[in-house]
Amino acid sequence: MKAICVDDAALILDHTISQLKQINSIDAVEGFTHPTDALNYVKNNPVDIALLDIDMPDMNGIALAAKVKNIQPNCAVIFLTAYAEYALEAFAIHASGYLMKPVSLERLNDEIKYCISGAKPLPSSHITVRTFGNFDILVDGEVVSFGRSKSKELLAYLIDRNGASIKRAEAFSVLWEDGVYDYSMQKQLDVIIRSLRATLKNYGIGEIFELKKSTLRILPELIDCDLYRFLKGDTNAVSTYRGEYMNQYSWATLGEADLSRRFNELMD
Repeated sequence: MKAICVDDAALILDHTISQLKQINSIDAVEGFTHPTDALNYVKNNPVDIALLDIDMPDMNGIALAAKVKNIQPNCAVIFLTAYAEYALEAFAIHASGYLMKPVSLERLNDEIKYCISGAKPLPSSHITVRTFGNFDILVDGEVVSFGRSKSKELLAYLIDRNGASIKRAEAFSVLWEDGVYDYSMQKQLDVIIRSLRATLKNYGIGEIFELKKSTLRILPELIDCDLYRFLKGDTNAVSTYRGEYMNQYSWATLGEADLSRRFNELMD
């Protein structure tokens, strides 16, 4: 496997190159202190993996990575940096790794092994929920189709609540932000709830939804959800987060901010 390493600090660059030469899977490595020199090399030579500093003059590592990916889309990128706050931006361009300096040989070797093997997908299950990006629920790999968009949104909000019960009035305020919860709209909410129950029942997963006289909740223990795995510290789930959470819904921005804060804490 052929690698390049780019760092404007010559001593750090030499140290990283020395580490890479000790890793069995690396057949050849080239080092550069200037991103433009690295780009010229990438244009004319195959590269399997690029190890890039982020905080560099003229062109930072994230911009460099985007250019490298444009030239060689299959090139894996690992960022080596002293700054945790770039992590979300780094993963947004599909980086394979993000290591905080100083980097030990063991950590570097492990990260390269991970790149070679490819990112491991989240384990599949009978009921899978995706919240990173757009919201969807799948049953045995099939995306659930909802007859009413607000029924899907109600389920998304219940997923966001992570098993906590909500009252009907709260559900209404989420689905109709500026609406008046009068008798007519109470009936409309009943229609949405019935539609949600019917959809889940049609897909054979009605048991995930609990409806009592005045409250609604989801049973998180019955589903495999990227959000719940993230909150439990599952490293694979953390690595799939790209700073986007239930993009369809404006109320999800608070949850997105909290996830991004947690993500940065985990990367620090």
